[in-house]
Amino acid sequence: MAEKILIVEDESSIRGFIRINLERNGYIVFEAETGESGIELVREQHLDIVILDIMLPGIDGFEVCRTLREEFPLIGIIMLTARDLDMDRIMGLEFGADDYIVKPFNPMELVLRVEALIRRMGNALDTDEEHQILKSGPFVLDNYSQKFFKGAREIDVTPKEYNIIKLFMENPYRAFSRDEILDQVWGYDYIGDTKIIDVNIRRLRRKIEDCPSEPKFIETVWGIGYRWKGPKD
Repeated sequence: MAEKILIVEDESSIRGFIRINLERNGYIVFEAETGESGIELVREQHLDIVILDIMLPGIDGFEVCRTLREEFPLIGIIMLTARDLDMDRIMGLEFGADDYIVKPFNPMELVLRVEALIRRMGNALDTDEEHQILKSGPFVLDNYSQKFFKGAREIDVTPKEYNIIKLFMENPYRAFSRDEILDQVWGYDYIGDTKIIDVNIRRLRRKIEDCPSEPKFIETVWGIGYRWKGPKD
């Protein structure tokens, strides 16, 4: 079945340009010109991916992203920005975007990013593998239900966050470089930059650490990347 993609963009010419290229590649495409109408469409339709502009009338793309990620943690979100600024990229990732692309962009690049995100989402949601429980200190990761717990409390994580935690818990004490985490979680075909790793690590620390500024579980390995500290460290 073809994936359903929503374009949230207030400029009709850009929406049409994106829609034509996505439909040529077999996707079912919906359109919205405001953040509010985009959120309502996601609530009404079973959508797979949202292509979301930052600059929108009414609520902006960051707020739309935050709302969608809270209500639909498994949906894919690619943010569009006309400003090639690190802060826009970082803010989008902080609010839960999976990827971003800067205007103007090559339509083929957008299609490739959509295809790569769909593959990553499919890997994250694949529950056909053997039922497996991973435990580390107060944490439990249920590989069958794709749920993550700290003690008795379920922690709401995105598919990418889930796969980072899974990678860490399967390899305690091992230091992973940012490139290694990108390859393992985002895939070898990911064409963004490594800042997405740091943003996801910050989000995870806020969710699982008692004091995110002094992490006990996800440790920074200076000059390399990150590692999962075992409960007895």
